[in-house]
Amino acid sequence: MHRPRVAYLALAFAALLFGSTFVIIKEAIATLPPLAFVGWRFLLGGAVLAAIGLPRGRAVWRDGSIAGALLFAGYALQTVGLAHTSASNSGLITGLYVVLTPLLAAAVARRAPGLLVSAGALLAFAGLALLTLKDGFSVQQGDLLTVGCAVSYAAHIVYLSRVATRHRVVSFTAVQLLVTAAGGLAGSALFEGLMLPPRASWPALLMTGLAVSAGAFLLQVWAQTVIGPSRTAIILALEPAIAAAVAAITLGERLTARGWAGAAMILAGIYVALAGEDEPLPAAEALTPAH
Repeated sequence: MHRPRVAYLALAFAALLFGSTFVIIKEAIATLPPLAFVGWRFLLGGAVLAAIGLPRGRAVWRDGSIAGALLFAGYALQTVGLAHTSASNSGLITGLYVVLTPLLAAAVARRAPGLLVSAGALLAFAGLALLTLKDGFSVQQGDLLTVGCAVSYAAHIVYLSRVATRHRVVSFTAVQLLVTAAGGLAGSALFEGLMLPPRASWPALLMTGLAVSAGAFLLQVWAQTVIGPSRTAIILALEPAIAAAVAAITLGERLTARGWAGAAMILAGIYVALAGEDEPLPAAEALTPAH
């Protein structure tokens, strides 16, 4: 099977895992504070990957630490935000990073985004307004935090596109997860009063720490070196739809008519924006990263 095809399948599986975690985390932070959950979750995933591929050299720690700081910002904002919004809202708003990724990539390259990218962004942000704005134009704190999460995720994907092919996937991913863990545990010690995970939180930690933080994230980093950031974003755009479906099935969350309209506009905006990205496959040398 060709490497690009394997990368697409790997990303689809990663999107399924990512989308299912919103409900898991929503329930877990009822027993473990959000930043503590981020810290212990990523410590578990990072330790496993570090044991497989020990990070060596300054470059991997430098690049991995920057990527890890962006990743920590995203997960911290998302997890804290989940305490103040629904799992379906969190999944849909998080999905905005797919629209923000080509916009940010264009800004970094100092060029104007394409017409479809701009149109998709306007459509998605109009959907965001329908989904989140309440009477009197008020917005839930959790929704605002999750918008910040989407910005951080977009910055993370753009940064990965610049540095990921320089490093072994496992060790580079391990550094990012360990930096995220350090941020979560330090933040928890400062703001929450650091605590050991109670027994009730361990199933969620094992699921998100191993299957998602280690497994799915590793698949994402590897696949992006094969098919590039924009194609990665297209596949990962499945995540918000999966999150909303899982929240409806397991938590009984239901969107209002306005919420459904906003959700549809966000998803449509995502795919309109990505239709405007005519990115060639990476060069041959980028298809053979040093595993």
